[in-house]
Amino acid sequence: MCDYSLEAYRSRPAEEGEKLTLERFPTGSMGFTTGPACDLAVCVPTETHLLLQGIGDTVRESCGVGAVEEVVMTRLEGGPYKDAVRFSNGVEILLQRLDTGLTAVVVGAPQVRADTTARPVEAELV
Repeated sequence: MCDYSLEAYRSRPAEEGEKLTLERFPTGSMGFTTGPACDLAVCVPTETHLLLQGIGDTVRESCGVGAVEEVVMTRLEGGPYKDAVRFSNGVEILLQRLDTGLTAVVVGAPQVRADTTARPVEAELV
């Protein structure tokens, strides 16, 4: 998925095996792209599995995760931004809270997840 604020940009769907970079677009939204130019948003559907690499210290400490983690794309409601990831420990975090330059490899197509328990950590990252 791509946040509404990225609709002003050219976009395309992510492909399995592709390496993406998380960047801040001129609208202020964080989104995946194939490089730092931020001229093409790569949209990752909900329930797609990603391997995140280069997770920053602040996120690692607040979410209880490592520098490299497999995550699942998800959507959070109730704010201006919706695109988020869910770590294997159930913690969900908006892309907006991740560091620019973080890389993500698309490792799997959307699958139905049996365990839907999760706890947002937005308040913990202020």
